[in-house]
Amino acid sequence: MSTPLEALPHRHVLTLPAQPPAVRVARETAEAALAEWGVSASHPAVGPALLILGELVANSVRHAVPPTCQVTVTYAAGPDCLAFAVHDRHPYRPPLHAARTGTGGGAGTGGLATVMELTTGLGGTAVVRGDRDGRGKSIWITLPL
Repeated sequence: MSTPLEALPHRHVLTLPAQPPAVRVARETAEAALAEWGVSASHPAVGPALLILGELVANSVRHAVPPTCQVTVTYAAGPDCLAFAVHDRHPYRPPLHAARTGTGGGAGTGGLATVMELTTGLGGTAVVRGDRDGRGKSIWITLPL
């Protein structure tokens, strides 16, 4: 995946209360945005992308409250890739490699193992980016279309 995220022509940002309904709303918003951007719901990456997104939002709701009171989802797409990020204000930065290999621990590792298996299986990438103040993070997923 070599497409810089800044180069993606389609972008949408959604901020939700960090409560269980956020998972459904984030998925429904993704489905609507993808349809608007011309990405078919039948594309082989869309189903797994929605599952990945749901897992990441659920992890934020489950494990980042408090100090998080909201979750922000950024959606982006271009002709050859789909990207999204889930941001919360909890300082814990999960080790994505450990989730993929089943080593290590930490909050949300089981869901992250699924996220990593799906992401790498589709040829995508996953990155954790900490906030500048060290009090939050975003998990970015990029998948080829």
